[in-house]
Amino acid sequence: MKTTVQIAAELQGYDPHALPAETVSAFLDQLVEPLASAEGVGLLDALGRVLSEDVLSPISVPPHDNSAMDGFALRGADLGAGWPLRLRVAGTALAGAAWRGRLAPGECVKIMTGALMPDGLDTVVPQELTQTVGDTVIVPADAVRPGDNCRKLGEDLRAGQPALRRGQIVTPAALGLLASLGLASVPVVRRLRVAYFSTGDEILSLGQPPREGAVYDSNRYTVFGLLTRLGVEVIDLGVVRDDPAALQTAFVAAAAQADAIITSGGVGVGEADHTRAMMHELGDIVFWRIAMRPGRPMAVGRIARPCGGRDDGGQTSHAILFGLPGNPVAVMVTFLAFVRPALLRMMGARPQLPVLVCAISEEHLRKKPGRTEYQRGIVTPRIDGRLTVRTTGNQGSGVLSSMVRANGLIVLGHEQGNVAPGDEVRVMMFEGVI
Repeated sequence: MKTTVQIAAELQGYDPHALPAETVSAFLDQLVEPLASAEGVGLLDALGRVLSEDVLSPISVPPHDNSAMDGFALRGADLGAGWPLRLRVAGTALAGAAWRGRLAPGECVKIMTGALMPDGLDTVVPQELTQTVGDTVIVPADAVRPGDNCRKLGEDLRAGQPALRRGQIVTPAALGLLASLGLASVPVVRRLRVAYFSTGDEILSLGQPPREGAVYDSNRYTVFGLLTRLGVEVIDLGVVRDDPAALQTAFVAAAAQADAIITSGGVGVGEADHTRAMMHELGDIVFWRIAMRPGRPMAVGRIARPCGGRDDGGQTSHAILFGLPGNPVAVMVTFLAFVRPALLRMMGARPQLPVLVCAISEEHLRKKPGRTEYQRGIVTPRIDGRLTVRTTGNQGSGVLSSMVRANGLIVLGHEQGNVAPGDEVRVMMFEGVI
């Protein structure tokens, strides 16, 4: 296993005092590893979980040729034998029951959607395109071509083929697919366990009376929401005061029961040296100043797991630490930009790209080259279908209400400069994440 120093040595231009956002992502890709242990869960408990192996289809889908329409099943070879085509209706094929009759030349079968195609028939003409006179159906010229509206056996999946791949997150659509295969359970990676706590003597917990210079802890609740949306097991360790002994106790407790630890506050350049020294004693930690706005300070590394720590399969000898800044918006931005992708990797998920859309800026955006900026934005569709975006106004990293008003982050790249009204920008959308 590489140390943080070894990982950093492989990254071109690595500078912990001015680290580009792209380098942070590359570092974390090397630092974190997927969980090794798996379990089987029932289908209703699988939503949001990550598949630990390929799921092979036990059956072909569809399991037989069937009709995609209510209409009339006929031989494709009969089409074109003089228009309009007149066929005698010899019977009716219903969904869930095979029609076992035999057809003479010039005959067809009335058929319902999903019904098995009778032997020798390969085409369905929709009912609304025909005329019926007694027991005769009249098919107009060019209503269908041979093979139309017939679902073929195995055209979706063949028995033995992978239906879902290892590393896929089970979505509602995937649940339906698994159920359609008759599967009652699936193999998934065990849930990632993430412990988190806030730090600072100025932090108030809910229920405590206000006091001068103190603020209520919002970070624990935003982090809880972000982690819950991600589908991990959340371990809330509360608020820890700015005391090396208290912090050490909290880190040891977190590492004993979690795969990853998230803290907010206490990683800025002005923090006491003894706090950093204590963290170095507990593990392999690096402290960064990232070339980004908001959210410059960040600590990342491994915290050693104490002897006797929880180990119920797949547990490593350490927990991954993500020490985030203390300002509320900076916490959320650094989580979205760096922590969430890293946690997904630990969960065994395939690389998940953020949902980026292109939008036209409605205003002038000031931006200095040499850092990545994430400005809170409000994306709106125009009447022509294109998207526009404007900022929420004050971009201070403590303005938490702006994250409520925004529906995405305007991502301005490291080398990018000012943006003029009418310029196109990229926006990382919040839907389904925040």
